[in-house]
Amino acid sequence: MKMKLSETAGQISVPDASANLQQWLDYLLAIHPQEIELGLERVAAVAARLALLVLAPAKVITVAGTNGKGTTCRMLELILQQAGFRVGVYSSPHLLHYNERVRIQGVDAADADFIAAFWQIEQARGDISLSFFEYGTLAALLLFKQAALDVIILEVGLGGRLDATNIIDADVSVITAVDLDHQAFLGNTREQVGYEKAGIFRNGRPAVVGDPQMPNTVAEVAAAKGARLKQVGVDFHWQSTDEQHWRFSGSRWQLSQLPKPRLPLANAVTALAALEALYDELPRAAIEQGLRQATLSGRMEHFCEQPLILLDVAHNPHAARYLAGQLQTLPRQGKLYALCGMLKDKDIQGVLSVLAEQVDEWHLVTLHNERGATAQTLRQALPATTCCWQYDEMASAWKALSPRLHNADVVIVFGSFYTVSGFKEVVQAIGKE
Repeated sequence: MKMKLSETAGQISVPDASANLQQWLDYLLAIHPQEIELGLERVAAVAARLALLVLAPAKVITVAGTNGKGTTCRMLELILQQAGFRVGVYSSPHLLHYNERVRIQGVDAADADFIAAFWQIEQARGDISLSFFEYGTLAALLLFKQAALDVIILEVGLGGRLDATNIIDADVSVITAVDLDHQAFLGNTREQVGYEKAGIFRNGRPAVVGDPQMPNTVAEVAAAKGARLKQVGVDFHWQSTDEQHWRFSGSRWQLSQLPKPRLPLANAVTALAALEALYDELPRAAIEQGLRQATLSGRMEHFCEQPLILLDVAHNPHAARYLAGQLQTLPRQGKLYALCGMLKDKDIQGVLSVLAEQVDEWHLVTLHNERGATAQTLRQALPATTCCWQYDEMASAWKALSPRLHNADVVIVFGSFYTVSGFKEVVQAIGKE
């Protein structure tokens, strides 16, 4: 029997024992329709009832940042696993399946595990209202505690100070980069954003910052909280030694001839600084293997080689600048096509202007959700002389673009998690036809 979300006397019915994961997710969205509600009081109260506020003996690494959180978490995860630790990772958003948000020993959590966790949270919360993200965070913590892990890696969802992940006192706090995004919640300056992200710092514990232009507020928060600030370029350094290798220099670790990862090197540097802050030493082989193996869906993901199709969730100017730099390094003889969809609350002009001169043809797609921007809105952010096509949906965009491609061409699919996931769903559907 499938659960039906019915309202009785102003209340929405709780899923029954036969409900599947999607029905639970629909329920969680329905009971707290406000998608983002920052604050720790409600989620901390429920976490206390579930005895989730202390996860010891597991070590906790919390990772915040405008960009680079996911890739930093991925490199931390793989290095630690290679070193023999049992590791859990909580990240968001997901690309195709909600299960991607919780990984234990590299494996996505099963539907049944989420359902059991949601049911336990539902019983514990009483009349406390929780957002969709807060439910997910508590579910992750429950699953991690049950799994008896050595290390738990928490990716901050939004900001840091008031994000649900901040109910946990991290052993090491990390900020990857600070730039403008989610201004309605985090502020309109890098100083304001830095203040919010530094809210994850803890007294007497390492606070690792991988942004070379660290806002002053980050240092101010670290000092006020008594955190042990470790900043790139000051407390740890790196140097590219050749096309394939680099050197890390920390307060204790001196590692040369490290393999360059496929993920952003700046985030590898930050990951190693976080690990150095947590451990006296780790096997060099574990570090090398973790760096070599690290890839992450939607982060400069090589979806196809001929033509080269790259998927990247870049959706703010900081990420767009990194993407532009990566595209410049590609040896290519054909055209560069962009397949782009964005959310209307992002800096569309700032993102597209970074890439406008590199792209030969733009294929712009309307994203159909309440935050989605239309293809026409994207078109208005590009110069009038730009070669553009506009589409109402991803399927029609790809069906129009794909016959135009030659093996020497490059396609970058970017602009949002929704864009990348939508593209993958379309290609999968076409493959099944």
